[in-house]
Amino acid sequence: MHLTLVHDWLTGLRGGEKCLDLLCRRFPQAELLTLLHRRGSTTPAIERMPIRASFLQHIPGIQQHYRWSLPLMPLAIESLAVKRTTDLVLSFSHAVAKGVIAPRDVPHVCYCFTPMRYAWHLRDEYFSPNERRRTLVDRARDAVLDRLRDWDRAAAERVTRFVAISRTIAERIRECYGRESTIIYPPVDTEFYTPADNDRPRDDYYLCVSALVPYKRLDHAIAACVRTGRRLVIIGTGPERARLEQLGQGCVQFLGWQSDEVIRDHLRRCRALLFPGHEDFGIVPVEAQACGAPVIALAQGGATETVLPASETAHGSGVLYEQPTIAGLSDALDWFEAHAEQCDPQLAREQAEQFTVARYEQSLVALLAEYCPHVGHASRVPAATTANDLSLVGV
Repeated sequence: MHLTLVHDWLTGLRGGEKCLDLLCRRFPQAELLTLLHRRGSTTPAIERMPIRASFLQHIPGIQQHYRWSLPLMPLAIESLAVKRTTDLVLSFSHAVAKGVIAPRDVPHVCYCFTPMRYAWHLRDEYFSPNERRRTLVDRARDAVLDRLRDWDRAAAERVTRFVAISRTIAERIRECYGRESTIIYPPVDTEFYTPADNDRPRDDYYLCVSALVPYKRLDHAIAACVRTGRRLVIIGTGPERARLEQLGQGCVQFLGWQSDEVIRDHLRRCRALLFPGHEDFGIVPVEAQACGAPVIALAQGGATETVLPASETAHGSGVLYEQPTIAGLSDALDWFEAHAEQCDPQLAREQAEQFTVARYEQSLVALLAEYCPHVGHASRVPAATTANDLSLVGV
């Protein structure tokens, strides 16, 4: 059985690489195609694969500035020839990987993290309104993104079967591509993220674990905590750090990048995880619940599928708030402070156990076997790394 895996780019470790890593362990003889590859930036299982990169790999400085090559990405992914001996193509796509051209009659399954965000739904989130002054550069950028959106819609026609990471993404696939999809949630390492062994009370601080970028809305978490005098700890790195530190007024602790062990320790100790962004799925809230931590999240996107909302009459694993505003989060914090006993750590743990690594792998391999029965007979190769070795901030 010849399997070809396709991934947008291999330059670091995020949720997409977690999903890919498990398939690389399961199918170590598969070929892996990607736009570009920064050696040593992923897991041992991925790095051991026969990796073939596109012509973008040879552009000087591309490793640091690959996002500037966005207009070239459709051409680059289409230039990666899939071998005629391939029995099945599996792409992991949040940008252009779905546009790879498979040989005639070879099925192509796309595990879709989202349609291309900057071309479809989140253009203003990536290019905030105060930066979009409709200059010549702005108009040129929008013209490029419009063309990318047209290409993306056409490229989706090459996919035999879409798999969505959540109901949120299934709806987005339907809206953008007019296609139905099967939902298989991403893997969460519930064997690593576990509650503390002791029963000591949680510490009196709130926690955010996230990339420091605008659409994560960490400014809402900071403002809500500063306004009410609550302690906040933020783990993660990103271009927004300097601005967010100013908003924090010295009252918010920024820890930068931290290991999975440190993140787990904070998830076991924090009063609750704050999750104010609209995410496609959101692995961090599930990791928090696996550690027994309550989650206070915006009632949009993946959080509505992973967090069981508490109420005055029913226990839950966290609090969901409707309005994507500082006031909305502040009100949710007030409610949680008054009803913290309604958030049950055991219920949170049970909620997280619906999203295990084993469930993801079994579900995806079973779906692939519908197109290539030999897939189900492949042996899973142990790796020196496990899922918890993938430092994940901001999925």
